Parts: sequence; C-alpha cells; structure tokens
Amino acid sequence: MPSGLTTVVATSLVVAIAATPVARAIALRSRFLDQPSARKTHGSPMPLLGGLAIYAAVLLSLFAYPDRQTILGLGGILVAATWISLLGVWDDRVGLGVLAKLVGQVGSVLVLVAVDVRVLLPLPPWLNLALTLAWLIGITNAFNLLDNMDGLSGGVGAVAAAAFLLLAVDNGQYLVAPLAAAILGAMVGFLFYNFNPARIFMGDSGSLFLGLLLAVVGIKLRFPDNSPNVTWLVPVLVLGVPIVDTALVVASRLLRRKNPFRTSGRDHLSHRLVALGLSQRQAVLALYGFAAAFGGAGILVSRSGVVVARLVGAVVLGSVIVLIALLERRLRRRPSLGAG
Repeated sequence: MPSGLTTVVATSLVVAIAATPVARAIALRSRFLDQPSARKTHGSPMPLLGGLAIYAAVLLSLFAYPDRQTILGLGGILVAATWISLLGVWDDRVGLGVLAKLVGQVGSVLVLVAVDVRVLLPLPPWLNLALTLAWLIGITNAFNLLDNMDGLSGGVGAVAAAAFLLLAVDNGQYLVAPLAAAILGAMVGFLFYNFNPARIFMGDSGSLFLGLLLAVVGIKLRFPDNSPNVTWLVPVLVLGVPIVDTALVVASRLLRRKNPFRTSGRDHLSHRLVALGLSQRQAVLALYGFAAAFGGAGILVSRSGVVVARLVGAVVLGSVIVLIALLERRLRRRPSLGAG
C-alpha cells in the first residue's frame, strides 16, 4: 500500500483512539445517553456521540494525505457527510421521525449528485439517477439499522472499508482510496471502546456518516480493466452484510404485517444468531466473518469475467435466500424475537 495511504490509516486510527474518550466525556456531561429498553441489548444508559470522534478521525486524517488535489476533489463529499453527521446528532438528541430523517438524507444525497457522485451503468440517465438515490439512501440506513449490537456496525464497516481500500489500490483509484483508508482507521480506533462490552455508542451521527461514506466509495470506485456488466456487483457484495440484514428485517416485518420503518425488535441477523445460542461477542465476530467473505467475493468478481461473476452472484444470492428462510422459520418458532 502506498505510504500516503498508510499515513491516512495510522492518523485516523490515532485520532479515533484519542477523540473517543473526549466524545464520551462530552456525552456524559451533556446527558447524550441511549437509555436501555426491552428492545435493546444494553442494561444501563450508554453515552452516544461516538460518531463525532469518527467524524473527526476521518476528516483530520485526510489532511495527512500528501496529494492535496485529491483531497480538494473530496470537498463536496465531505460537505454531504458533515450534513448527515449533524442530522444524526440531532436525531440522537430529539428522536426525529422517519419522514424528517428521510428529508434530511435526501438533502445530503442531492449534494452528492451535484458533485457527480452517481451510478454510471449503461442505462438511461433517469434510471442511473434512481439507482443512485436508492443506493445512497439505502446503504446509509442499512448501517443505521445494523448498529444494534456492540461493535457490529463499526466492525462490519471496517471490514468493508478494508476491502474497498484493496480494490481501490488494485485498480489505481486514488480518489477513493484515501477515503476508504480514513474510514478503516477510524473504525478500528473506535472499536477499542465500542467492542463488547461497549463504553460508548456511535449513535446515528456515526452510523449515518459511516453508511453514507461507504455508499459513496462503492459508487466512485471504478474498474477500468473490467466491464460494468460485471463490476456493478462488487460494491453490492462488499456491503453484503448490511444489505442482507436490512432485507431480512424488512421482509420479516412485512410478512408479520408490521411497518418495517416504524417497528423495532430483536429480529436482526445479530439477534437471531444470539437466539441460536451464540453470545453477543460470538454473533458479532460471526458477522465480521460474513463481511470478510462478502468482501473476498467482491474482490474475486472484480477480477473475473461475466460467467464467473454470474456464478458467484447466483451462489451468494441462493445462500442468502436459504439463510433468510431458515432464520425467518426460527423467528416464527420464537415470536418474542420480533416483538415490537
């Protein structure tokens, strides 16, 4: 890995390790706390605002990258990410409704579209725009939903960022490589305090920020030596865990005639793994393993032709469908998991 990217990872890691205790102290003093409930896995109030430490780590580490022109090129992306982080802080404080959060997210996404962050598949422009909006908003909220157990969203985000970093370096994509490097360092540093038993949560300010940036990296990543008919699958695979978790939760709640956006419950992948007998740590580590497997599949597809890509996609899709069916069957046997 180029030395400039190593510097970004190291700087982001150090800043996250140093800033997270500060964010924790601010959260405790200002009563920015996540209160326990029957639907949550923690038993005592937990300080939020970990997302501010993640935000600081990402931004400050990017300034350590020697190519200033590249960093300037990320300006619009960082503006949108700043807005989504502030929206998350507001949500953590007052508890925004679904519509208010969506409107705020759309504002951030429109900034990204204005700076040419958009899907560029061989499709009509209107369809590419629709896919751009769906991808950015969908992945942003998928990481928000995934943040339901100590260290889960941050760890899965770190694995995805590592895969994106490898892909960016392998394909000479030095616009998105520093962004992936900054995310990787920030997530690993934050996990020092967020892995079970957590001492601080990232909150919506962190999960929305993380989801939006990884969604952006997935769109901006280019594969000049391969066909878009193959490479569109790469970011989908790399971000497979949050995508599958969201698909599982939405499908399950619809089947139970619940509003998937206004209902909460212990029906996520992590909760179902715990119901199968794993501890919280084991469930989170298992999902790290799944994330690494998805990332490996993404890297494989990036170097493959259409036939191999379709085969990998079919195997992954089939496995996910079987997994969702088995977990949903388990939920029906233990309906208390989906209470909410």
